[in-house]
Amino acid sequence: MRLLIIGEHSSELSSAAKMAMDRGAKVAFAPSIESGLASLRKGDGADLLMIDVRLDVKALITALEDERIAAPVVACGVKTDADAAVAAIRAGAKEYVPLPPDADLIAAILEAVVEETSDMIAVDPAMKKVIALADQIAASEASILITGESGVGKEVIAKYVHSKSKREAKPFISINCAAIPENLLESELFGHEKGAFTGAVARRIGKFEEANGGTLLLDEISEMDIRLQAKLLRVLQERVVDRVGGSKPVKVDIRIIATSNRDLKQEVKNKTFREDLFFRLNVVNLDIPPLRQRPSDIVALAKHFAKKYAALNGVDERALSEGAQRAIASSAWPGNVRELENAVHRAVLLAQGDEIEAEAIRLPDGEPMKRASDAADAETMVGRTVAQVEQDLILQTLDHCLGNRTHAANILGISIRTLRNKLKQYTEDGVAVPAPGAERAAG
Repeated sequence: MRLLIIGEHSSELSSAAKMAMDRGAKVAFAPSIESGLASLRKGDGADLLMIDVRLDVKALITALEDERIAAPVVACGVKTDADAAVAAIRAGAKEYVPLPPDADLIAAILEAVVEETSDMIAVDPAMKKVIALADQIAASEASILITGESGVGKEVIAKYVHSKSKREAKPFISINCAAIPENLLESELFGHEKGAFTGAVARRIGKFEEANGGTLLLDEISEMDIRLQAKLLRVLQERVVDRVGGSKPVKVDIRIIATSNRDLKQEVKNKTFREDLFFRLNVVNLDIPPLRQRPSDIVALAKHFAKKYAALNGVDERALSEGAQRAIASSAWPGNVRELENAVHRAVLLAQGDEIEAEAIRLPDGEPMKRASDAADAETMVGRTVAQVEQDLILQTLDHCLGNRTHAANILGISIRTLRNKLKQYTEDGVAVPAPGAERAAG
């Protein structure tokens, strides 16, 4: 990962830099906020910013937001500067690192910021199949389209592919096409020259140039306006970008990975996505199944997240109890891995005792998680008539009672006469009805 430290050189900051480099980070220094921003505009890039708390942390975070530079910020300062630490967190810093730095704390922050490939937890055959294909094509230069529902881990797979590729040592740059307004996305992708439009106060390198030599992830590409898709197609074909307001094209050497939670084939039919761009991106498709279709991964992921967030929050690591594991395995997880991760993080903070119990696995509002069977039942009923649902319920209850109609009627809360009339109607309609069971012997 790339760490940019903003502040005047000091022995404490140098120690933090050395600790980060010992853990594989590439470290750069900038003496001031403006010089740090200038470095980012040039395309040097950073995965994490560490700023001396004596500088204006809020001004840095505001500038990053205004210029849509996505990089988390941590503040650092001497241990006795408690007021400055509180102010930095309130200003938007993700963490505060006391100086002199602690090696374990530096390591934990670096691991939290960057999704390491060790986060690739896959024990279910359905997911192992996807990983095997990713391994097979990672070393190639082929463009990849990663598809799947929201929260399944599309960006994690993209980072995994990059880490296994020949471009591993080069930048991995991600841009969320759905999160940036349409009129600004072109500048974000291709960059702009000073004065190209109102607010363009300096030259800005776009994501294509920032990713030069490495991998560019176009997240949720289906949200890109079709007019901008044409310019993107040219870049993919010719490997040159035209900055907004620029006079000459700039060559780039990148690998493209795109993601979508929509069916791009259908978007092509709907004329909202260019067919030629779809074929250019979809050289290889990695389709990630939702969590409900890879049940063996659920508990394995939960255990991983429990360990991860115990370390990150500085609390004792606790195992998931058997009850908690059953609750997790039986929940619906419509938000997929992202929802599971948030729930386990919450459970790590709320749990009491030696283990994380089922009671700690809750929705943000405190309600218990919805069981997968409940969600499946709801999906099964949608679009069907009351009579169809009633018929299934009666026949399934009768089958459960081994044909004993008296017992089935009691469970259903209807009279035996009503049940017999229903079954007579089903038989006349050609529906197979379980043979009468032990009710005759019973009385």
